[in-house]
Amino acid sequence: MARGYLEDAAYSLREAYEALAEERHHRAVRRAQESVELSLKAALRLLGVEHPREHDVSGVLSEVAQYKELPGWFRSELDVVNTISKELAEARGPAFYGDEGAFIPPMQLYTREDARKAVDGAEKVYNLCNKLFKWWREKIRG
Repeated sequence: MARGYLEDAAYSLREAYEALAEERHHRAVRRAQESVELSLKAALRLLGVEHPREHDVSGVLSEVAQYKELPGWFRSELDVVNTISKELAEARGPAFYGDEGAFIPPMQLYTREDARKAVDGAEKVYNLCNKLFKWWREKIRG
């Protein structure tokens, strides 16, 4: 399961880069959020934890980190990972639907800088979770 989630996270990240290149900033934010969500759910699966059916699982990952063995390099990035996940989860709805109350479509809500920040954050989270997966595989091989 974890490997499948990571593969999907990588695909979403590629789509985020494509959307950024095409200046579809709201789509880049959406795909970046999806990549982060799948990356973190892969990490939870890897640790044997059933993830909640919600878009921001950073709180669960922080709880799990208190009692599961994790490498120091991953632990030291948890605050940053949590911030990225929370920010992108909050942006998810507007990136899909826009600001319905103000009748602003999603493509008018996000700038290139917003999209770049989202994609950079997603890449960081994906790389950390992919590295965690490799660490875990080596650990179980002994």
